[in-house]
Amino acid sequence: MRTRVVVLGAGFGGLELTTALSEALGDKIDIVLIDKNDAFVFGFSKLDVMFGRHLPSEVRHPYSQILKPGVRFFQTTVRSIDPASKVIVTDAQTFEADYLVVALGADYDIAATPGLAEGGNEFYSPAGAFALRDVLAEFRSGHAVIGVTGKSFKCPPAPSETALMLHDFLQTRGLRDATQITLVMPFGVPIPPSPETSQALLVAFAERGIRFVKDNLVTSLDPARKVAVLSGGEEIPYDLFLGIPVHRVPQVVVESGLSADPFAWVPVNKQTLETSFPGVYAVGDVNGVGTPKAGIFAEGSASVVAKRILADLTGSPAPDEYGGKGACYIEFGDEKVARVDVTFLHGPPVGSYQAPSEAMAAEKSLFGSSRIQRWFLS
Repeated sequence: MRTRVVVLGAGFGGLELTTALSEALGDKIDIVLIDKNDAFVFGFSKLDVMFGRHLPSEVRHPYSQILKPGVRFFQTTVRSIDPASKVIVTDAQTFEADYLVVALGADYDIAATPGLAEGGNEFYSPAGAFALRDVLAEFRSGHAVIGVTGKSFKCPPAPSETALMLHDFLQTRGLRDATQITLVMPFGVPIPPSPETSQALLVAFAERGIRFVKDNLVTSLDPARKVAVLSGGEEIPYDLFLGIPVHRVPQVVVESGLSADPFAWVPVNKQTLETSFPGVYAVGDVNGVGTPKAGIFAEGSASVVAKRILADLTGSPAPDEYGGKGACYIEFGDEKVARVDVTFLHGPPVGSYQAPSEAMAAEKSLFGSSRIQRWFLS
């Protein structure tokens, strides 16, 4: 029988892992890829839809288009995971694995922030971002607040990007003078590992009249009074609230015992991404390796896991340890994109900055198209 690798989650980590294994072994291996959704959406594409750059249909990449030898995709919901036996129960069927990779990402806990569901809008899920397309089109004046509600969240530059893109969106429509924009974040600066990037963003905020509220979380909304309550005690009136919801470990992962509680990311060996269960790995946002929750880091960790599985199966040399390196593109508005490159696991986090340019915008576009070509096509 062929070795079976079961991959739970088809985001950056799951797609990169299945692609790497398929490229190396083809039909010699049985790869089961499971996701509850029917299509992949880049995180940055959600903002493109929100601000009218693309239609939702243009940024969805159906998993049915995956054409990889040895890969079988199942759109279904995972109901239980037994990491000791590597048995996974889903709505479709039960799977047994020789290697199990948990790449289920982070879930959003809207209810953890009182008033968010009733008085605000979240834009981190595709559904939330797509719905905001129409909300933003109707926004004419008042105070727009972009607020982070939990300390650990995906793509740390995204709130800053949203503020800058909202400025451009309103400016283009002649509405900027009738609006205020405030960004609330739990950090002292926008991108702590890269002082140069943070300084560039703070300068951009100042130039555009965007207020940056540091070292605070939005703990609740009062929809009746239309105010956001901050962890530091301040209340900010709002007419439009764009929220980054509290992130948590998927409940099925908590129930499996891989995580101690909903806010304890799965512990792994930082060099190999293996959990305490042999042959069971956790990659991407669901793990607690210490890197940001961003697609490029999920991709990097998945590459290491793929090489380790291949080393087991083929006797090839074990790969280098996971280094926690990654790059994030940052929309600065005016059709220009910057990039920050950060290394997290070799001493204190260190980041370098490349200033906004149209050339970097083209590089970001190529980054996206190259991944779709690699992950979906044969």
